[in-house]
Amino acid sequence: MQTISQNRQIPVVGQYDVVICGGGPAGIIAAIAAARGGASVAIIERYGFFGGMATAGLVAPISVFNYNGRRIIDGIPWEFIERLAGIGGAIEEKPLGNISFSPEKYKLIAQRMLLEVGVKIYFHSYISDCKTDGGRITHVVVENKDGAEALAGRYFIDATGDADLAVRAGVPMQPVSEYLQPASLIFMLGGVDTDALPMLHHCRQGVNYHDLKIREVFEKLREKDSSIPVFGGPWYCSVLEKGVVLVNMTRMYADMASNREQTETECIMREHVHKFAALLKEHIPAFSASYLIATAPQTGIRETRRIKGAVTLEGNDYINAVDFPDSISRGCHPVDIHASASTAQRCEFLKDAAFVPYRCLYSPEFKNFLVAGRALSADPVASASLRVQAACMGTGQAAGAAAAICARKDIDVDKIDTDELRSVLISYGTNLTR
Repeated sequence: MQTISQNRQIPVVGQYDVVICGGGPAGIIAAIAAARGGASVAIIERYGFFGGMATAGLVAPISVFNYNGRRIIDGIPWEFIERLAGIGGAIEEKPLGNISFSPEKYKLIAQRMLLEVGVKIYFHSYISDCKTDGGRITHVVVENKDGAEALAGRYFIDATGDADLAVRAGVPMQPVSEYLQPASLIFMLGGVDTDALPMLHHCRQGVNYHDLKIREVFEKLREKDSSIPVFGGPWYCSVLEKGVVLVNMTRMYADMASNREQTETECIMREHVHKFAALLKEHIPAFSASYLIATAPQTGIRETRRIKGAVTLEGNDYINAVDFPDSISRGCHPVDIHASASTAQRCEFLKDAAFVPYRCLYSPEFKNFLVAGRALSADPVASASLRVQAACMGTGQAAGAAAAICARKDIDVDKIDTDELRSVLISYGTNLTR
C-alpha cells in the first residue's frame, strides 16, 4: 500500500482532569459523574448532538431500568430519565422500565445536564490519534473544522462504543469474533395506525417485543421472493407522537469498526429500508397509510471491539448474577444475540439482575484509562446484555465516578479503593444490593 508521511505541530487547546471520548449514553453519564466528583471534564462527540445510539442510531426504547419489581439502573441515569420526562420527552413503560422517548428532547436534556456541571463540549470532533507515555495516555487528537487539535488529560474514558481510543492507544483487545452480531439501520415511519400495534409499548418482563404476526407475513413473502432481504424482529417503538414509530428490522453482517465495511453496509441497508417500508405499507393494515420520515443518521451497532481488561466478565457468571467484591453496576436486559445471516435470535431472560465488576473497565497496562459502555471487558454472552443503553449508562456512571476519585487522589485507576467507589456510587443512588 502506498503511504504518505506528515510532520505537523498540533495545538493543545485544553487540559482537563478527565477527557471523555464519545457522547452517547455511557459518555454523557460518565461526564456528569466525573464533574460532580469535582473533576474538570471535557467530552468529545463526533456529531453536533449527544445521545449516540439513542439519537444518532434512533435505537428505542432505552432498555432496561427495572427488574423483578425493583429499580436496577439508578442514580444519575434515572435522574436523566426524570429530567427527560419532565419536559414531556420520556415515558416509563411500567413495570419493566423501558423508556419510550423523544430523540430531540433527549439531545436537549443531555446538553443541559452537561453544561450545568461545567463540562467542556467539543462537538463535530472525530478522534484520530492519541499520545502515550509509559502506559499512560497524555493527549487525544481530534479533527474538526479548526484542523487537528489535541486535548491533554490526566485520565481518559473511552465511551465510543467501538473502543476507538483504546485501539489507538494500544490497549490490549479481545480477538474480534467472526460471528459479530449484525448491524441495523432503524427508520422512522409516519402515518401509522399506532392504536393497532400490539407491541408498541415494551413494558412486560420476559417478553420479546417482536411482532410475530408481521414476522409471519414477511417470512411468507420471503418464501415467494428471495430478493426480500433478511430481517430481524420486527420491533417497533413509540417516539411519543401519535402515528409515528421507529422500526427495527434491517440486519446485515459487517465489522462496523471497519470504515469500508461500514460504508458498504449502510448503502445496502438504506436500500433495504425503502424495500421494507414499501412492504409494510402494502401488506400490513396498520401501515397502509405510512410514509418514510427518516433513516437514522448512522447504523445501529450491536457489537464491534472490546478491551481485554483486568478481568473479562463471563456469560455464566453474568447469567447467574454472581456478585463481585468490586461490583459497580448492573445489567438486566436479556442476553440478546442476533444472527446475521438469518432471522434467528437468542433471547435469554435473566432470573435476576447481573453484576459488573470494576475490573472490567480498565486494563492493568494503562494507568489512567477507563472504558464505559459496550467496549468493556466482557465475553460475547455477557456483552449481548450489557450493550444496551441503560446498562451503558450504569457503567458510565461508575467510570466517571472512578476517574474523579483518581484525579482527586492522583492515583492510578487500578489503585482505587473499590469500597470507596461503591460508596460514592451508592450515594448517587446506584443499586448494588441483591
